[in-house]
Amino acid sequence: MLDFDLAALYEVETKRLNQQVKRNIERFSEEFMFRLTVKEWQNMRSQIVTASSQDIHFQTNKKMRSQIVTASQKRRNTNVTPYVFTEHGVAMVANVLKSERAIKMSVMIVRTFIQLRKQILDYATLAEQVKALKLHLSEHDAQLNQIYDTLEKLLDQKTEQQTWKDRKRIGFK
Repeated sequence: MLDFDLAALYEVETKRLNQQVKRNIERFSEEFMFRLTVKEWQNMRSQIVTASSQDIHFQTNKKMRSQIVTASQKRRNTNVTPYVFTEHGVAMVANVLKSERAIKMSVMIVRTFIQLRKQILDYATLAEQVKALKLHLSEHDAQLNQIYDTLEKLLDQKTEQQTWKDRKRIGFK
């Protein structure tokens, strides 16, 4: 997730979220968080029509604001590339923000990731079952092909043994 999306999720300013991340940078290794390159950010912005004028609305909570954080920023500075957080980074952000919303979101995130893992495992089980079924059907196809080949050989042998002259006539005589 992008830093400004996370900030909206936690109902804090992007600046405050990034500030807390920087204060606790030892918690955020490369597999938890990275910064987009300028090219990646430009490509992403070109796909999102409203990115340049995206208004970010926050609930201002006096007790949550840091003394260093300045007044609420209404528009994102598009010259600065955003941070991107992996699933573990998202959970870590919830731990560095000290708000009631962050605590609730942390619990919800953990539950969501648990549910996603269960679905992935269910999908893996289903994929294994489909693979086994394909293998089973391919074995049946091979067996059926052998049966068809054998029947064709028997029919060919039978037709070689009987000629039209030797057959018993049926119908009107």
